[in-house]
Amino acid sequence: MTGFFKPKEALGALSIESAADIVAASTDITLSLDPDGTVRDAVFQGETLAAQLGSPEKWIGKRWVDLVTLESRPKIAAILRDGEGESVSRWRQVNHPTGDSDVPVLYRAARAAKGARIVAFGRDLRDVSALQQRLMDAQQAMERDYSRLRSAETRYRLLFQHAADGVAIVDGTTQKIVEANPAAEQIFAGSVKRLVGRNFADLFDAANAKLLGDIIAGVRASGRSDEALVHLEGGRALKLGIAVFRQEGATLLLVRMGSAANGAMPKISAGGEEAALARLVDQSPDAFVSCDASGRVLSANAAFLEMAQLSSPDQAYAGTLDQWVGRDGIDFNVLMANLRQRASVRLFATSLRGELGASSDVEISAAAGVAGGKPIYSFAIRNVAGRVRSDPKRARELPHSVEQLTELVGRVSLKELVRETTDMIERLCIEAALELTRDNRASAAEMLGLSRQSLYVKLRRYGLTDGAGDSEPPQ
Repeated sequence: MTGFFKPKEALGALSIESAADIVAASTDITLSLDPDGTVRDAVFQGETLAAQLGSPEKWIGKRWVDLVTLESRPKIAAILRDGEGESVSRWRQVNHPTGDSDVPVLYRAARAAKGARIVAFGRDLRDVSALQQRLMDAQQAMERDYSRLRSAETRYRLLFQHAADGVAIVDGTTQKIVEANPAAEQIFAGSVKRLVGRNFADLFDAANAKLLGDIIAGVRASGRSDEALVHLEGGRALKLGIAVFRQEGATLLLVRMGSAANGAMPKISAGGEEAALARLVDQSPDAFVSCDASGRVLSANAAFLEMAQLSSPDQAYAGTLDQWVGRDGIDFNVLMANLRQRASVRLFATSLRGELGASSDVEISAAAGVAGGKPIYSFAIRNVAGRVRSDPKRARELPHSVEQLTELVGRVSLKELVRETTDMIERLCIEAALELTRDNRASAAEMLGLSRQSLYVKLRRYGLTDGAGDSEPPQ
């Protein structure tokens, strides 16, 4: 640690009172200790720190080592030992026990002269501890997401490898095969390793390669799936189903290949890919449901029945989806309107109501299609009520941006929306004022243009009181 080059000129003739004020203002906790570690004087900065640790007067006359947790006592002994000379000890973190949780404080000590009292300086680490907790929560949430992704990848990889039809992933730009399954290997009578990296059109003769190139270009331009009937060497017919998708900024093609008799795609047996996919959907932890243009439920998996509190699928088939999905009968109409216009919707935030009165926040991703010449709408519904928040204290607050706020129109009445938004802004302003004044409520009240009595009323209203020191000021 470096000091002033000319301390007498830099600080001037400071009085003892001025020096004490400067020392107290420079740290969150300042302790004056006897050589044996007994507290002779103490100063705390901020009302919340005093509320958790008790008033400084209660520390006077107690041994410093008795004011910390058991595992922190060796650190106190080390701080006092380092401070016996005229040098400053290094920083060490100790914990002070409280009723709810420990308060972490970073301490170092110094002695002005041999035989003089030791002065300990402490920095409040509660903000750092809260930040570390938020980081841990975020890491745990990421780990859960990674676990779900790995599980989903395993399931779809299993389907990919055991599909009865040949499946290949083709780069939409270069038309090179990125990945192929064993069924594709059998179709082209070559190993998968030899297929990967080859140009997909090179597997066909010149006439079919040109036809395939035109179809791929059309699929990329329109974004719609297409089918084609091509022939391999020897005249064997092959039916291709080509779909386009994007991943990490690249355009990829999913090509499904099946031998065609008389130009028709063979049907998959009940124990094949479609049956496996149907079982996977039914066992999924997310709800899957489909309906017709009028909203009548056509199919629903077990997760949807559980979320809607239905005892049998027949109860779902007897009703329309808007009986359970959407707030105030508006959300579902908005969702269906977007589906009809855009053909797909992602992460639509709404709620799902159960038959027994339970309600949960959900996110819906949906797609529109055609089955048997009639429109059909499929919905994937995920319960987000238990999702980890980055800041638990603000879990119930309304969105903080105008764009998010306008999304609530139609779900919440205007009167309720205005009232809750006003409360949210008022609470945020009070929290900001308390933070700027380091929890000095008299200064915060003056900054907000409120009387201290009005500020205390609002603190209780928004649950911002912390027990000690929260009584109303005298009249």
